Amino acid sequence: MSEPRATLHAVLAGLGQAVPSHLPWPRHVLDRASWRQLIDALGHRRWPLLGLWTDGGTVHAALEDHSAAAFAVASLDTEDGTYPSLATARPAALRLERAVRDLAGLNAVGTPDDRPWLDHGQWRLATPLAADARPGTPRPATDYRFLPVEGEGLHQVPVGPVHAGIIEPGHFRFHANGETIVRLEARLGYTHKGTEALMRGKPPAEAVRLAGRISGDSTVAHALAFSRAVEAAAGIEAPPRAHWVRATMAEWERIANHLGDIGGICNDAAFPYLQAQCTVLREKVLQACAKAFGHRLMMDAVVPGGVAVDLAPEQAAAFAGLAADLLPPFEALCRVYETKGSLLDRTVATGITPRAEIERFWPPGPIGRAAGAGRDARLAPGYPPYDELNFAAPRLTAGDVDARVRVRMEEVRHSVRLIQRMLVAMPDGPTRVEVPPVAGEGLALVEAFRGEILGWARLAPDGTVARYHARDASWLQWPLLETAVYDNIVADFPLCNKSFNCSYSGHDL
Repeated sequence: MSEPRATLHAVLAGLGQAVPSHLPWPRHVLDRASWRQLIDALGHRRWPLLGLWTDGGTVHAALEDHSAAAFAVASLDTEDGTYPSLATARPAALRLERAVRDLAGLNAVGTPDDRPWLDHGQWRLATPLAADARPGTPRPATDYRFLPVEGEGLHQVPVGPVHAGIIEPGHFRFHANGETIVRLEARLGYTHKGTEALMRGKPPAEAVRLAGRISGDSTVAHALAFSRAVEAAAGIEAPPRAHWVRATMAEWERIANHLGDIGGICNDAAFPYLQAQCTVLREKVLQACAKAFGHRLMMDAVVPGGVAVDLAPEQAAAFAGLAADLLPPFEALCRVYETKGSLLDRTVATGITPRAEIERFWPPGPIGRAAGAGRDARLAPGYPPYDELNFAAPRLTAGDVDARVRVRMEEVRHSVRLIQRMLVAMPDGPTRVEVPPVAGEGLALVEAFRGEILGWARLAPDGTVARYHARDASWLQWPLLETAVYDNIVADFPLCNKSFNCSYSGHDL
């Protein structure tokens, strides 16, 4: 076994066999004994788990080494449909392992929680992602054991899965003592669409449409993660101009969603004025995106090999004008937020994410960055054109609703300035190259407005998608919502929930 200070790459190189076709970061195939050694190594190393998924009978785990700025994948070929659970060393693996069992029929041995996750007892296939999928016997839909809570004077408050307003379905089970939350447990999976299975056998140009609909509010980011994974697998790079156009779209997507989140949080704190004003600004962004790229959310504009729609000069000029006009009214709204004591009374010190949980899950995006952690994939590992732009991701330490609002506010400012710089520096040239029909494996990390998306693609020899896996940032954030509401009152749950704004659809796939 390697020394405790050894890097992630060194440890995996000593445990398994490298796969040359996996790009841009290494993948090592481990045997069962080496997989257990990896679990032991994770017990005394701060290597966050980035994702866990399957490809046939193989389990893959993506890891990050902070100290070496390194990323790698460890793989285990299961022989009997089982593998040692990573959840005891990396709690973030728990729900991913439960999803793996539902989707591929592979069981994590030693898991602290063997309950189903995506399978609600309504499926007609026992193993939807497995090659030997066959008709199964559905379990009763009500056969789900919520975790018990013991104590005097406790009661349960079930909420959902159907909610008031326009919102995706999810069930929340509160245990409360009076109005104080003792435990919250979420049950999701109601929006499972079988997206990953639908992608198999499709050319990348068709599969990217499905990737862009994993979570519609992050359509640019998810399409970009898929495209970059496919490009890595095929050994190609999109043209320089395509990178800059993609980034312009991604930053407008970030701004639009942050404006929606800031307004929504204030509305849930009984201050609808800011939501109304943020909605006006967001609408201006969406209308400009529709004129430039043909769709308000910019769906189907990012494709493997580049972009499907170039940024015309007149639209670039319109974007420059919008960026200049957006900041003054936005700053005015930020000042309103910062000076309303009744509003701050609702957001400051509400829904604090415990530091211990941050270090267990290492959540990406504004959720992590509001609590002193949180990766920004634009910076690490970085990808074009962000590697040519000098900027820093904002970070706070309070970890409460207020910190999550302020991180979003600062990210809006950063995104506007990035867009202004990119519109000036954007190179000329082609915007798309063909993706050759070759076999390969590729991994991509892309920063969405919620945080980093992991995309992993394996291409068949004819260039079609043999397997694609997308891990939305929400997978690593939903568990923290359950801990953030502890000791808050039930009435503050909508406020805490909106300040996280995790995706149901992106999480359920």
